[in-house]
Amino acid sequence: MFEGKTIVVGVSGGIAAYKAAQLVSDLAKTDADVHVLMTKNAAEFVSALTFETLSKNRVAADTFDRNYEYDVEHVALAKKADVMLIAPATANVIAKFAAGVADDMLTTTVLAARCPKIVAPAMNTGMYDNPVTQRNLETLRGFGFTVLEPDSGLLACGDTGRGRLPDPAVLFEAVRSALTERDLEGVRLLVTAGPTREAIDPVRFVTNHSTGRMGYELAAAARRRGAAVTLVSGPVSLAPPLGVAVVSVVSAAEMYDAVVSRASGQDIIIKCAAVADYRPAEVASHKIKKAERGLTLALERTQDILSHLGHNRTPGQVICGFSMETRDLMENSRAKLSKKNVDMIVANDLGTHGAGFGTATNLVTILTREGAECLPLMGKDAVAEKILDRLRDLYRAQEERGEA
Repeated sequence: MFEGKTIVVGVSGGIAAYKAAQLVSDLAKTDADVHVLMTKNAAEFVSALTFETLSKNRVAADTFDRNYEYDVEHVALAKKADVMLIAPATANVIAKFAAGVADDMLTTTVLAARCPKIVAPAMNTGMYDNPVTQRNLETLRGFGFTVLEPDSGLLACGDTGRGRLPDPAVLFEAVRSALTERDLEGVRLLVTAGPTREAIDPVRFVTNHSTGRMGYELAAAARRRGAAVTLVSGPVSLAPPLGVAVVSVVSAAEMYDAVVSRASGQDIIIKCAAVADYRPAEVASHKIKKAERGLTLALERTQDILSHLGHNRTPGQVICGFSMETRDLMENSRAKLSKKNVDMIVANDLGTHGAGFGTATNLVTILTREGAECLPLMGKDAVAEKILDRLRDLYRAQEERGEA
């Protein structure tokens, strides 16, 4: 999505300007053409040379700089930009945007641009909470700007509260979202992710190696594409995706309740979580002590969430499950597609290098009733996009048949 795109990062004069350097570095590692605009005050915090080195483009700051090639620079860049992000956006520059003031390279370019514009406020808590600033931000929203909520915490001035610039990863995701085609707009989508934990006693539990990364990539990608996303997640160490409603659960029973209670309100459901098939039949109320002869645990089946969804679906609903195998991948996955009565199964072989738990990549085969598509080894974010492409097509086909 970054290939051939022009991204303009505007940096205004706040202490958080140093975070913009990491953002520009991250964006420059994509296939995008990254340009930086700075206010004169911003140059007091971070030098233009820093951004020029990172972006490989000259920093634009002075509207009347005669060293540029002959062109109305701010208009040319405004026409070229596919997305603009102002980070940090001080109270002063936000007020200028809201009032249409154009007195430097940054404000004139923003005023001239017609691409998506994102503002990331960063300032003292009192300044952010001031009714004037809030009015200005609301004005920008009305003009079509995307306004990112600032983080809370210890500020450079010593106060604690709202006003911190979000981490560069959050800013990067906001840019990525703005560049993504919103082909799932209006779709309600639920994803499950991560492992479940089945208690043995107050200390121990049974679980698996799932990190939740595949499910989280699916949730983030669906949100970027415009879906209203609910993520039901087992215990993981991943940050919640931006703009996604997260429901945290621990056990298979909790995940069953969380998913089934929300299922009827979803258009697409993706069961990516590695849910335990068995749990201890009895949970000890106290820690089980060591025994010389070892320990035997009696196990019982957990409720089959995917099967319940497949056989109790609402009209027009599209349901996708995952199948992880160590042998007979295609045979077992096709059987699961039929037995669970679902529309799609994403199958991957745990024995394949670079696929499965704890990796940044995956090697999957997408099975539907029409056939199978084997994807090459790719990043889990790219796999997520491919899965969503197929689910989008299945959902649209149901809409055309009048089933959705």
